[in-house]
Amino acid sequence: MNLELIDLKLFVCIAECGNLTHGAEKAFLSPPAASARIKSLEQETGQQLFLRSNKGVTLTDAGKVFLRQARLVLRQVDFLIEEMINPDSGHIRISANTTALTEFLPETLAHFLSKWPGVTVDLQERLTRDIVRSVADGTSDLGIISGDPKTDDLDIIPFSADRLMLATSAHHPLTKSDGVMFKDTLNFEHISLHEGSTLLDFLRRQFRRSGYEKHLRLQVRSFEAMCRLIEAGVGIGIVPESAANRHRKTMNIALLNLQDDWSIRTRSVLVRDRTNLPPAARALVDMLVESSPGGERLMMENSASSASP
Repeated sequence: MNLELIDLKLFVCIAECGNLTHGAEKAFLSPPAASARIKSLEQETGQQLFLRSNKGVTLTDAGKVFLRQARLVLRQVDFLIEEMINPDSGHIRISANTTALTEFLPETLAHFLSKWPGVTVDLQERLTRDIVRSVADGTSDLGIISGDPKTDDLDIIPFSADRLMLATSAHHPLTKSDGVMFKDTLNFEHISLHEGSTLLDFLRRQFRRSGYEKHLRLQVRSFEAMCRLIEAGVGIGIVPESAANRHRKTMNIALLNLQDDWSIRTRSVLVRDRTNLPPAARALVDMLVESSPGGERLMMENSASSASP
């Protein structure tokens, strides 16, 4: 096949817009020119890539495969240009879960960007399943998740641990014990993060497994709001240890260890191929691994040591 980069870019633009005219505008081509190029591309590949209708265009199965590969090719071209023109510059696209986005990535990125001033970053909050998908299809360069991703196609690079704790008001009945099982908390009203947060998505699975059928009492946009409501006695909540310790400095809340196995999860960076990342992206991965933001790696190692006979 004789494929041109301009055709790959046009195809991706149209696929993302779901409309030939809008995709053509995004690719700086006229609709007739774009239509001719897409027809030529379909002839070259021997596959119908789009289904056309009055409402726009949708991808065929072959088109979905072509889109995934076209994105990867175009991103590798970006990497090539970045390394050839200025290896100290570049653009990194990151998808991360809620805890990473709010608890340690701001400080980590500030440190990283001070060392790489020519680099720009696009940071998006997404659910774990969407993070895995975005790295796999090339729309993200790095993904940051907690837990064990269901994928065999990506490089998974662990860098720290994510401990979940129960936060309660200072005089809550549960504070009489040092630790609790999650099932023991279900008689009390729970507060959690907003819809679309990775922590809520994860906890909902634990609620279902434990038979918790009540609606969450409140859903808020931040861990700070959660802890303030918990301090006021409105409810209890599951909070990452890093956020809980930070807010305990200014709020009168109690923290209890959750004794469920799932309360300690491994944080990992996901990439398609670490060796093919540009220098800036590799440097960011190395910084995460070496610094273990928040000190969770020490906690993880200590946990492993204490569990050993």
